[in-house]
Amino acid sequence: MSARTRIPVLDLAPQLEALWPEIEQAVHRVLRSTHFILGPEVRAFEEEAARYLGVKHAVGCNSGTDALFMSLRALGLGPGDEVITTPFTFFATAEAISHVGATPVFADVDEESMNLDPALVERAITPRTRAILPVHLFGRPCDLGRLMDLAAAHRLKVVEDCAQSFGARYRDRPTGTFGQLGCYSFFPSKNLGACGDAGLVATDDDALADQVRALRAHGSRRKYHNEAIGYNSRLAEFQAAILRVKLPHLDAWNAGRRRVAERYGRLLAGHGAIRAPEVVDGHVFHQYTVRVPGGRDRLQERLREEGVETMVYYPVPCHRLKVYAGSHAGAACPVAERLCGQVLSLPIWPELEQPVQEAVVRALAAQVAAG
Repeated sequence: MSARTRIPVLDLAPQLEALWPEIEQAVHRVLRSTHFILGPEVRAFEEEAARYLGVKHAVGCNSGTDALFMSLRALGLGPGDEVITTPFTFFATAEAISHVGATPVFADVDEESMNLDPALVERAITPRTRAILPVHLFGRPCDLGRLMDLAAAHRLKVVEDCAQSFGARYRDRPTGTFGQLGCYSFFPSKNLGACGDAGLVATDDDALADQVRALRAHGSRRKYHNEAIGYNSRLAEFQAAILRVKLPHLDAWNAGRRRVAERYGRLLAGHGAIRAPEVVDGHVFHQYTVRVPGGRDRLQERLREEGVETMVYYPVPCHRLKVYAGSHAGAACPVAERLCGQVLSLPIWPELEQPVQEAVVRALAAQVAAG
């Protein structure tokens, strides 16, 4: 495979080309309105997202990270509180906990799903535990049944990190609608992506929604009447308008991702050294992440030389990051640590064609066989 036929890990062009007239119209509509902050596009998108998710409130904000942070603030979490979460996630999950002054407690993940292991979450509960923050990693729903049972038994709050799972479902109900709050990211690479940073908080709790709305606007419910130390975390009108164009297509795009994942599974079936992910109900495959034998980093480099781009999510578990080196030096999460040395995310987008997937698998299998 030559450098001229490089296969990217993600190609947004087909999606943008198909929707270009509508997106252009939406952007022009915002420009002509001269209303750029918390205007009619944001309100309309919040209403449409709430209907899609089946919740009372959807509150737009600047990013998925801010959604997590403000949700924890709205619950009143702070110094002295512990929040149990996964070490196998993007840093923003743990960072949000630390930002409010609480302590992230890392429970190890399940070997197959790569999501929080409920049995290990239960072992991690202490008198200081106030909440559980599960992540629906790569678009695969967590075991919410067991996690919600644990939360109820121990009177804990649940904030769902749905940064990679907009449209995913657990027992035919959207992720992000089980806990007190669900947090979503619309970073451009997400299944539902904006053209910049954007996020959302979903909840059925009127008081929590009111808190998040105030926090995103400098702690004010009425302009110039600030009641708390808040933030400037408002969803831009441009991003809301673009997301409104895209939202009606999300289910079709997620179905396309599942078809791509199923095809990968068939193509990889004869390559026992490469461990493919399960295709389970509700999974929307934000990433298609395989596990490979030792030497993953060199394998990734050789694939790049062959023209196949891949990504590693994530090379370091959160409890081993430098920022937590002192406070979590003794944490034991062997599964997460093992995964960090094995995972490799292959190219995936809804329109990915079979011949391209076949080329990816041929290159991957050849390089694994070569050692």
